[in-house]
Amino acid sequence: VQLQASGGGLAQAGGSLRLSCAASTSIFNFNVMGWYRQASGKQRELVATISSGGHTTYADSVKGRFTISRDSAKNTMYLQMNSLKPEDTDIYYCSAHWSTFRQTYWGQGTQVTVSS
Repeated sequence: VQLQASGGGLAQAGGSLRLSCAASTSIFNFNVMGWYRQASGKQRELVATISSGGHTTYADSVKGRFTISRDSAKNTMYLQMNSLKPEDTDIYYCSAHWSTFRQTYWGQGTQVTVSS
């Protein structure tokens, strides 16, 4: 299984970016998919998750600004990031958990930089 993250880049504060995470298999295989972020020297932080049933969760720091979604036809998960803040600057990673194999898969990370 491979996850390919894309969509990062440079945005101004208040701007928007959309991250994508394309899976090499049907996303219905995954019990939960999510986005994490990590700055250099810091622990990886959970940003948002979406379950196979469509239930979503968000970190308090991004509630109301970020939206996680998925497109099963494209086997892709998204993270729409609005009202970006400089503190959102991080490397963003997508993940997917397949309980059948007790395995969690990770994408390669995509850099998001928000300027003030």
